Amino acid sequence: MTSNTMQVVSVNISPTPGTAKRPVARAVLDEWGVRGDAHAGRWHRQVSLLSEESMRRFAQARGIEIGPGDFGENLTVRGLPAGEVRLLDRFRINETELEVTQIGKSCHGEGCAIFQRVGKCIMPREGLFARVLAGGVVKPGDALAFFPKVWRFRAITLSDRAFAGEYEDRSGPRLRELLCDFLKDTGWRFAVDSLLLSDAPEPFREALQAAREAQIDAVFVTGGTGVGPRDFAPETVAAFCDRLIPGLPEAIRARYGATNPNALLSRAVVGLAGTTVVYTMPGSVRAVEEYMAEILRTLEHLLLTVHGLEVH
Repeated sequence: MTSNTMQVVSVNISPTPGTAKRPVARAVLDEWGVRGDAHAGRWHRQVSLLSEESMRRFAQARGIEIGPGDFGENLTVRGLPAGEVRLLDRFRINETELEVTQIGKSCHGEGCAIFQRVGKCIMPREGLFARVLAGGVVKPGDALAFFPKVWRFRAITLSDRAFAGEYEDRSGPRLRELLCDFLKDTGWRFAVDSLLLSDAPEPFREALQAAREAQIDAVFVTGGTGVGPRDFAPETVAAFCDRLIPGLPEAIRARYGATNPNALLSRAVVGLAGTTVVYTMPGSVRAVEEYMAEILRTLEHLLLTVHGLEVH
């Protein structure tokens, strides 16, 4: 389905959680969610959406009648590409903008009025939940535009000699390879680019600023973390970031330093600049493999948490 085929079939509201919602002629969405609805509030599940097609299939399979709002959804949507939606995708309805924050939810079973009526609920599998980024009025017949989230990553190699063409950069390409292999398994849409710089701090700082302004989700830096006279990466990143995340590089140094004491000389740091995460690591292929093995274990959790999503 394309965004041109998506349409709001019904807008539904209920003042009580866990009950079917009733259709209304229009609803006002603001920073609290849907005005007058039980799920309005400053949290991540302000608005719920459900596919009309899914509801129709469910009703036909069980020989029962299901109407808009019966599953507790705020917006019944025709043409909703539920299987294609990912976290942080966005929907725009006129001036209203929604950001997907959860896909599916726990079913309350016998404690849910919807479950008691129809014997089962499709919201735990197919329901979409969103927060309101921009408010407005939503009514039946309104069209939805779909804007998929593309996660953007950048690999930066710091090396005077590679930058001068004296030898081929091997750590940067290896970093990209490991990152792409991991991302393919997440189901995310993503793009990864790379940059080769000298060890000079000013071009590096400018590159970090450009990444933040471009809203790159994560920057991975290889090189410049040692104690040599041209190793400025930790200082540059620490000064640039709003917050540091010390536990990760400390754990990596402790793990690999147990068998290779030289690994303890790395001054690698991890920090957060706005919503851009910056990772640094030594410039060898072996170090990139060691660091990325640990970084990738928490990457998905960290990025979702940075965007205010509740993950466990």
